[in-house]
Amino acid sequence: MTKLSVNINKIATLRNARGANNPNVVQVALDAERFGAQGITVHPRPDERHIRYQDVLDLSKVVTTEFNIEGYPDRRFMDLIKLVKPAQATLVPDPPEAITSNSGWDTIKHLDYLKDIVAELHSYGTRVSIFINPETKYFEPAKETGTDRVELYTEPYAVNFPKDKQAAIKPYVEVSELARQLGLGLNAGHDLDLHNLKFLKEQIPYLDEVSIGHALVCDALYYGLENTIQMYRRQLEV
Repeated sequence: MTKLSVNINKIATLRNARGANNPNVVQVALDAERFGAQGITVHPRPDERHIRYQDVLDLSKVVTTEFNIEGYPDRRFMDLIKLVKPAQATLVPDPPEAITSNSGWDTIKHLDYLKDIVAELHSYGTRVSIFINPETKYFEPAKETGTDRVELYTEPYAVNFPKDKQAAIKPYVEVSELARQLGLGLNAGHDLDLHNLKFLKEQIPYLDEVSIGHALVCDALYYGLENTIQMYRRQLEV
């Protein structure tokens, strides 16, 4: 079974636009779980432009599914993981000014650095996933870091899906098979939606988890949050 983790960053963006507490990020997370989300994902950034560090602390007290915290592993992020001890920490190589994640780790160049980060996170009892591009050269070094999982960066797949879905999925199937051979768990995320998610799942049936935020929240404007989460869940039940 592939789990659906709902990224609630966009809920926090909407809240922050007015400076009060509507929508309530914690309540939305609880409702998302009640509606069928099997995990909650957040990505706190240094400028707190959407999820705030206090949000992470508040959510850690109430999330009962898998809590996944994404981010660049600077000292503040690492201290947050140490304090919260989420089910999973997903490492992304974003600089602070990035609008959103736009590439995976160069696990060759950053191998020693990632080894140290993964070891520290494991010492806190947290599972580790590394955000990674669908290029085979990065997977054996990823294994060397000691990470439990890799998260496939799926924006290229999403962009190319409408043009040629077979060509779009091909590199992902190849690296997914390699990940399995190496004993790495497999997550996926970025620009997945109701149009491309089912095909991804059909071609890579052993995905452990997908994390989806922007598209899911946009769809919820039309379909409602409960219905939307169920729609995404059905895309994964193939």
